[in-house]
Amino acid sequence: MQRRRGSVFSTCIAALLLPFVSAVTRGDGAPLPLRSQFLMQMSAELEDSQQLGETPVGGRRIVYVKAGEFSGPELKGQVLPGGGDWVLVRRDGVSQLDVRITLRTDDGALIFVSYRGISTLAPEVRQRILKGEVVDPSEYYFRTTPFFETASEKYAWLNKLVAVGVGRRTRTGVVYSVYAIK
Repeated sequence: MQRRRGSVFSTCIAALLLPFVSAVTRGDGAPLPLRSQFLMQMSAELEDSQQLGETPVGGRRIVYVKAGEFSGPELKGQVLPGGGDWVLVRRDGVSQLDVRITLRTDDGALIFVSYRGISTLAPEVRQRILKGEVVDPSEYYFRTTPFFETASEKYAWLNKLVAVGVGRRTRTGVVYSVYAIK
């Protein structure tokens, strides 16, 4: 009897999950393709980092934003000073990003942006960038997942987006190409 209940339970669970499984695949069972659309390019100049040193969870540094700008097909404006990145450098050398910034559009709307991300720069690549050398982003990994929050009716569509940023380090800041995931 016990075995039979498990089998009925498994059948019920499978029946409940079937609509969800089929919802993420095409009719032929193949996965749905991931589509993206360019949203904006965003750049920011950064303050010198505050090095907290090795904490129980890794090396911690805090980097504040001086200023910046963003521009895309449907929005343009400034990255306001005061935001920042609370970076955790893990023991494996990977940097976990925890960023919060404010954007102001050219027409005055404020947009809060928060994102997490991963950056893997080999020490020699980091040194080349800090010396001012332009290093091709294919030599390192720098990806973020921005989420937007605004009270502006004009930009409310941002509140409903999942986005991905592909980053590039500069000697004094960062540049992101941000894409809306469709």
